[in-house]
Amino acid sequence: MFLDRDGVINEERSDYVKSWQEFRFLPGALEALSSLTEVGFRLFVITNQSAIGRGLVSAADVREIHRRMIVEIERAGGRIAQTYCCPHTPEQDCECRKPRPGLLVRAARECGLELTRCYLIGDKPTDIAAGEAVGCQCVLVPSGLEGRPTECGTVSLHRGGAHVCEDIGEAAAWIIQTESESVSGVGSAERIARSAPC
Repeated sequence: MFLDRDGVINEERSDYVKSWQEFRFLPGALEALSSLTEVGFRLFVITNQSAIGRGLVSAADVREIHRRMIVEIERAGGRIAQTYCCPHTPEQDCECRKPRPGLLVRAARECGLELTRCYLIGDKPTDIAAGEAVGCQCVLVPSGLEGRPTECGTVSLHRGGAHVCEDIGEAAAWIIQTESESVSGVGSAERIARSAPC
């Protein structure tokens, strides 16, 4: 399971999340991550953080934000296997900034993931484009900045590849239900863990 960070796990800020004090979990996010962990998903955070490249925050500060985020997620019963971060600005034209799938490819290489068996939850067209480029099943959530729901609806209508949910909680419930129905056996957690999605 690949998860965008800002707008999916935490509130997105137009001036960027630059410190732990500015980090706010979205309602239901901790519970959703706990539920996904409980049924056997490996969770990876894949995030563009151009504030590093813009000089607004240091790479060390972002690592500290992620460390504290992971601690809080674990306290709630979830587990993040790894975080992957692109520090570049759009002008740097790197391979790791979404919509390019460089971070997903790197995670697959380092962690032995089969990308076509993975889900991606994101709140922007760039997230969905990155996931679709490598064959992930994508879920779009309009939980980012004000005005995003209209944007998400347009993407869903024109791209056709992403399932749309209200937020990460609804996305987690839909994915768990989808996986439960797709594999045989008894007990949804056991079935999903046995099918080993990511």
